[in-house]
Amino acid sequence: MSDGQGSLFDKPENAATFDGGGLKDGPLGRLMDDNFIRYASYVIRDRAIPDLADGLKPVQRRILHSLHENDDGKFIKVANIVGHTMQYHPHGDASIGDALVTLVNKGLLIEGQGNFGNVLTGDPAAAARYIECRLTDLARNHLFQNDLTQFSPSYDGRRKEPVSLPSRLPLLLMMGADGIAVGLSTRVLPHNFIELLEAQIAILDKKPFTVVPDFRQGGLMDAAEYENGTGRVRVRSRIDRRGDDALVVRSVPPTVTTDSLIASIETAAKKKSLKLKAINDFTAENVEIEILLAADQDPEKTIQWLYAFTQCEVALASRIVVIDRERPVEMNLEQVLKANTRTLVKTLRRQLEARNRDCLARLHHLTLVQLFVEERVYKRIEECTSYPAVQKAVLDGVSAFRKQLRRDVTGKDVEMLLGIKIKKISRYDMDKNRKEIGDLEKELLTIEKHLEAIVPYTKRYLRSLIREFAATHPRRTEIQSFDTIEKRDLTASELTLQHDAEKGYVGHGIEGAPVLTCSSLDKVLVVFGDGRYKVMTPPEKLFVEGLQHCDLLERDRVFVLVFRDEEGLSHLKRFTFGGAILNKEYRCIPERSELLFFSADDPKTLYVRYEKRKGQRIHQQTFELAEVKIRSVKTRGTHMTSKRIAAFHTRRPRGWTEKRSGPPGSFLRA
Repeated sequence: MSDGQGSLFDKPENAATFDGGGLKDGPLGRLMDDNFIRYASYVIRDRAIPDLADGLKPVQRRILHSLHENDDGKFIKVANIVGHTMQYHPHGDASIGDALVTLVNKGLLIEGQGNFGNVLTGDPAAAARYIECRLTDLARNHLFQNDLTQFSPSYDGRRKEPVSLPSRLPLLLMMGADGIAVGLSTRVLPHNFIELLEAQIAILDKKPFTVVPDFRQGGLMDAAEYENGTGRVRVRSRIDRRGDDALVVRSVPPTVTTDSLIASIETAAKKKSLKLKAINDFTAENVEIEILLAADQDPEKTIQWLYAFTQCEVALASRIVVIDRERPVEMNLEQVLKANTRTLVKTLRRQLEARNRDCLARLHHLTLVQLFVEERVYKRIEECTSYPAVQKAVLDGVSAFRKQLRRDVTGKDVEMLLGIKIKKISRYDMDKNRKEIGDLEKELLTIEKHLEAIVPYTKRYLRSLIREFAATHPRRTEIQSFDTIEKRDLTASELTLQHDAEKGYVGHGIEGAPVLTCSSLDKVLVVFGDGRYKVMTPPEKLFVEGLQHCDLLERDRVFVLVFRDEEGLSHLKRFTFGGAILNKEYRCIPERSELLFFSADDPKTLYVRYEKRKGQRIHQQTFELAEVKIRSVKTRGTHMTSKRIAAFHTRRPRGWTEKRSGPPGSFLRA
């Protein structure tokens, strides 16, 4: 595997195996294993995962090969290309058509004419019979070369298709890729073509490099969490202010369309109570979504709100899985680009070697013709009486000049010379022939120099690509460092919880007395009249009989309560609620106990009045709560009194007289 990467199919050491009660070892188990492995391997290698060699999935390679076979420089009906590709691709016209439209919309290898849909708005392409396409100059000149291509039989054996294209481009990282297969998936984010070429030059120079994604949709990107092809990037829409009452969205993040973006804004505005007058979509060739704000809405805060709660910001994770030597391998960006660069050097070397062979063959041909005509070798056949004698005469004639030839003369060479017409011999242009021979000899010397210095030659090739395509492939996504958006701060006054005491409901979706202003991100503590309590997100409508408390959860806030147990004894608790599982019910007093008093203010003194009883001397008492230690909500509490309590006060009430008071209350046990 490349760079020491292990295959994702390699079984870990000490991996557990499933016995299945002996079923696995039976014929059914073996049949299932065999068929599942065949299916999984097929999906992974032949459909979902791109190949490291050329960066293409099979359907993409077959589409490009079909376009190359039919390429005459003119636009071709997409329906024709789809039909031609079906000779190589066994999965129907729909998958081919979708893949072709996707390639056109990437704007790199295939040029479209007609309605190919819109990646910004999500509009679909027109029917295949109404649209046309052709290879771009980039694809035509840098992807194909039949004499360097290995072919294999197509699925039905009738035709030959390329195993991989002899691409000189880092297509996988240029275009990106998404694929889901059995047990694994790949997601390669697209990168800027020119930046990849510059990185390849850095690799050849053995210098460090950094490449981050670039999206055709543009926008803003924070790549702080993206490292060498792993991690994730955050991409935001570009949002401009138009005065103090309007915002204009100028781009959409990848995977987002204008319709889905507007829908996310409308949904979030409804849930988060953001005041918007209207949303107008003026998108045509470029994105333009106008958001009209209410009079009291702060534009800058609204921009932060859009990034926090809508599809104006998305996070895209990257995991590069490719097919290398017919097996899936997980790699990083540096490994992929180094492999692409090695492939480029190898391909350019093979190109030079192929051109060298062609030049040698042409030079041998021209030299033979030159000798045949200028040295009058053809006159030797005048006295020959048989064809073998003619062949021998020509062979002996040109072989006499063996030192001027690059190789030995063969029977095929003799047949070529004998096929020259008298008319051509009579019009033979010696100067033109010699000039062409001289040009070929110079070219052979140049090729030899390039082969001896293949790395500098590769760098010159890359620089020529940069010069040719830099103007048409600028970086579209601006790199920024995003500030952290505190969603809690943006929604601090988003919801108002209200209490309908008559019906016993509390929530932000009812009418009643205001209880609390909060965020949908907050955790709310609700204490019921029977001693139950629950921590939850702000409820829309919740039935609470005898509401005691409804406020934001504060783990260390001190509460005080008094309850009467089933024996009639009153206990006091001074405690904190601490943490709790969301939406789970708990109790702050024991079962079959009655909650008498609850306070969230941690009073210093409690004024207690008792029910009147015959012969009772003490009718009221004060209790100093500082004597009670603060404990957790689970504590049983401190025994307070056995008298029946009529009322509690946290401040000295009217009519409180010392004559009716007993000594300060004391707590019997802690």
